[in-house]
Amino acid sequence: MKGRYHRQTILPAFGKKGQKALEEAKVLVVGAGGLGVPVLTYLNAMGVGTLGIIDADIVSESNLHRQVLYTEAMVGKLKVDAARDQLQAQNSGTNIHVYKTFLEPSNASEIIQDYDLVVDATDNFSARYLINDVCVIQKKPFVYGALHGFEGQVSVFNYQNGPTYRCLFPVMPKADEVPNCNEHGVLGILPGIIGNLQALEVVKVVAGLDSVLSGVLLLFDTLSQRMQRMKFNLNPKNLKLDSIQDTYDFDCGIPIESIEAIGIQNLLKDKKVTLIDVRTPQEFIVNNLSGAKNIPLNELEKRVGELEMETPVYVICQSGIRSKKAVLTLQELFPDKKFINVAGGMNQINTYANTY
Repeated sequence: MKGRYHRQTILPAFGKKGQKALEEAKVLVVGAGGLGVPVLTYLNAMGVGTLGIIDADIVSESNLHRQVLYTEAMVGKLKVDAARDQLQAQNSGTNIHVYKTFLEPSNASEIIQDYDLVVDATDNFSARYLINDVCVIQKKPFVYGALHGFEGQVSVFNYQNGPTYRCLFPVMPKADEVPNCNEHGVLGILPGIIGNLQALEVVKVVAGLDSVLSGVLLLFDTLSQRMQRMKFNLNPKNLKLDSIQDTYDFDCGIPIESIEAIGIQNLLKDKKVTLIDVRTPQEFIVNNLSGAKNIPLNELEKRVGELEMETPVYVICQSGIRSKKAVLTLQELFPDKKFINVAGGMNQINTYANTY
């Protein structure tokens, strides 16, 4: 398809040289959700030669209002599989590699080393600090995007030894300070806007275009349609990382007992445990474990009287982030009781069910 990219190759500042740079580029997109979908769609359409997609989540009905790559028929399917099929239908010339897992300290360095740059399309701080640290060590830029309600953010970190994520956010927030779109919501069109801005930054980095958002945080407010630019500086010590941390959890040093999500179902069969699901009622209705009691995280403290604490209390959510917050809260309220976090949450259970 010789004329496929004609409209962008005739741009004097981009040209055939820019197109060749895209064709040779290897881009890893961490997350195939609200931000990942527009990033993948446009990078694939524009001719990026190799795309990596890492995610272990499945398509759910609640995704469809913003993750427009997916259809109703794909509900219950792994996002990486659904995305790969759609992207290959869109552009058969792209090399697409999928990783049916979440990015973790145990796999991040090995996966990222095969790519030129990384796009953060996640929704959690632990992944961003992990991406940052690996990219600093491997001297690779990463394109950041974040969402909250009606607002979004975009920046490029570690570009040509520029500022890193830790230069902007030096300290990882505490568990109860972390916003989550499952709890606070997000306007459906916002991920498309922010994700496309991320894709644009990828193209600028790869093609060597000017004005990359290095050392600049772009803030976008959908309601006022206003953009603001906030500059921040490099702290040279943040470029001196030589190893990643063993964990990037939010426990802040507080010990939390955990169990892998795929092991909770056997315990439920014995009916000797209490399982609390701290997701929203809407999430719980769509997919839940038999025997679980739904108490949303934001209602937990006022509903602790409903907990049966004669047996160990297990806490589950979608990914393990909210359940960890809940366990920290419960440990503070009842230091003599036993609370166990279900690591990986429903995402891990759904992935296991779709794999085996």
